[in-house]
Amino acid sequence: MRQVTVHTTISAPREQVFDFVADLAGRPAYPDHYLRDYRLARVNPYGKGAAARFLLEAPLAKERVEIRLTEVTRPRRIVEEARIGRRGRSRGIAVYDFVDEGHGTTRVELTTFSEPGSVLDAFKQRRVHRWMLRQTRIALERLRLIFEEPPEQPLKRASIAGYEPLKAARFGAHTGTDPTRRPRPGHGPTAGAHRQPQPAALAGADRTEPAASEG
Repeated sequence: MRQVTVHTTISAPREQVFDFVADLAGRPAYPDHYLRDYRLARVNPYGKGAAARFLLEAPLAKERVEIRLTEVTRPRRIVEEARIGRRGRSRGIAVYDFVDEGHGTTRVELTTFSEPGSVLDAFKQRRVHRWMLRQTRIALERLRLIFEEPPEQPLKRASIAGYEPLKAARFGAHTGTDPTRRPRPGHGPTAGAHRQPQPAALAGADRTEPAASEG
């Protein structure tokens, strides 16, 4: 597929937009009109090494895709590498560039490109660039609306198949979270700050004092 580049300007700080895009769990909120069956491939969805799998509903064929974040340079650039189709023969890349336009606005530019792994793959991708141009343009417009016209309902978020958060190790609060939602009580950098110190009498109530020696 030939290179495709789209862009938009969002009325939000660059760091905030960057963190949202770098969180793959939040990705279904804006490109799910052409990415189906989206699932995380790793437990930690944020930053370099994060990965996800989905079904790309292209015009001539549906292709399974796995993406992985290979470069996360906050707050300027995110690079995703993709393995496309059967056995991942075709390879793709997506590059997000974030430019501070001043006055609290951010220009987001998205460039996508793919290299077919076979003659059949090349045939399938022959005219996909026009379709991809439309889909990525819509995705960036939806991304803009998330920040400028936040929906009343929580945004869609993906999970990893079979993953049980309550039984997993804690990674801490990811910075790339839903910008429309407040942190849950007990989460975030101020978690625990409201707790009162335990009274000394109670703190030592369960301690066993050594028996005094006779003599």
